[in-house]
Amino acid sequence: MQKEAVRQRAWLILSFYPTLHYFPGVGGFMFISDPFLPGWQRYWVKQCLKIYPRKPNVCNLDLHMSREETTDLWEQSREQLRLKAPGKREAKSLLEKLRWVTLGYHYNWETKKYSPDHHTTFPTDLAHLSEQVAAACGFQQFKAEAGILNYYHFDSSLGIHVDESEMDYSKPLLSFSFGQSAVFLLGGLKRQDPPLPMFIHSGDIVIMSDRSRLFYHAVPRIVPNLEGRAVPSCLENTPIRDNCSADTSYQQSDEDDWEICMKYLQSSRINMTVRQVVRVGQSFPVVLDIEKMADSQLYSYHQDATEDHEHKRQKLETPAESP
Repeated sequence: MQKEAVRQRAWLILSFYPTLHYFPGVGGFMFISDPFLPGWQRYWVKQCLKIYPRKPNVCNLDLHMSREETTDLWEQSREQLRLKAPGKREAKSLLEKLRWVTLGYHYNWETKKYSPDHHTTFPTDLAHLSEQVAAACGFQQFKAEAGILNYYHFDSSLGIHVDESEMDYSKPLLSFSFGQSAVFLLGGLKRQDPPLPMFIHSGDIVIMSDRSRLFYHAVPRIVPNLEGRAVPSCLENTPIRDNCSADTSYQQSDEDDWEICMKYLQSSRINMTVRQVVRVGQSFPVVLDIEKMADSQLYSYHQDATEDHEHKRQKLETPAESP
């Protein structure tokens, strides 16, 4: 898809200010209630399940499977998901075993750092969506450089952590959610700060900037959507049609793909987080060869704060250029 064609897409409603919520006393934390046009959530769900897990992007299954085995998880899982009976215990497909995918600068789960040597092209469509949302929230120069996609099921959770591996805290962290709902806990700069609980539903967007950029947070539980439907009604809207194509075979393929997505989402939540890693003109620090050779490994997502967290907190409080 050409860049100009991507920019002409209507990713969001024209103005989401009526659905933008600020939290008094929680500096820089913003919550946008589902600003997507009808049918567009389906696009992002499909990207997260069919397109973004493809190579050369990195996923948790790479830790114990060959590159050939994880090249196209969608094609290897679609028939198994299509035939899956609701509520019946069956062998999991590879897509159901997917826990995370990294995009752009690939986060290293062992060193908890990014590296210029471990980078692939960031998806153009997701970059445009992220930069559009960031600009509307006052961050005109935001550049989408790294993404972590998390795939949750009803038995999944995300422990308390802080996203501090990026080198530029003056830019926000953006979070997009699709599928079933989640309980989100927003803490403070200290691990022991009492958290503020809230629900996050399909289509909601969270922006963590300013002081909240380094707030602890967690997802202790995934819960069925509050409407009591198999999937939220916002995902049952009219499917997206490609205005440039009247090909009925293409439209049927799109419907078939969405049937697979629906099966997956009946017990799952997808979360896309996007960040800017380095400040404009900033370079990565020189690292030891042993760090460059370290393979990505599956660890608890952003476990306890590192020893230099206090230094990073102070760095965040240092006045930066206006976004």
